[in-house]
Amino acid sequence: MKISQRYIIKIVIATIAIIVGGILLWRYSTKALSPEDSSAFSEGSLKMEVIYNRPYKKGREIFGGLVPYGEVWRTGANEATTFSTNKDIFVDGSPLPNGTYTLWTIPMQDSWKVIFNSKMYPWGINMEEKASRDPDFDVLVLEMPTIKVRDTLEQFSIYFEKANDLILFNLAWDDIKISVPIKK
Repeated sequence: MKISQRYIIKIVIATIAIIVGGILLWRYSTKALSPEDSSAFSEGSLKMEVIYNRPYKKGREIFGGLVPYGEVWRTGANEATTFSTNKDIFVDGSPLPNGTYTLWTIPMQDSWKVIFNSKMYPWGINMEEKASRDPDFDVLVLEMPTIKVRDTLEQFSIYFEKANDLILFNLAWDDIKISVPIKK
């Protein structure tokens, strides 16, 4: 039985449509559970922006549970979190050149390591569900103490705030916050 070229083309197009539709549905459903958000800071000619995905607590134990202590975390959900600055800055006293970085953290009980990595990754984790980060591309690694907060924060949040001559780059979720000081 001879199959026409037209029939084969229709099958190929249908298969591609199903695959693309499946990928879009999968991405939409993960974004619905951990929506994408951004936080920006602008002062004078300095502009900084973070793009990340915001998972919810949903009654789970977060640090030491969902996010294990001592392991690299993609600092949010879905894609790797990105941090951009259009000017050279000092992060906790260490220089960080202008550019776009992926942001990784290693939460520990009393402190977190904060890692600015120069490589862009298509997703925050690999097939083994481990962080995609390649440490050879780490530009800056620093350690910040955790701050216990009174009110539980249901959704992971990253935000900037001005504190005198410093800009505080805050990461907060559950009952934990870290504040990373930045200077121009």
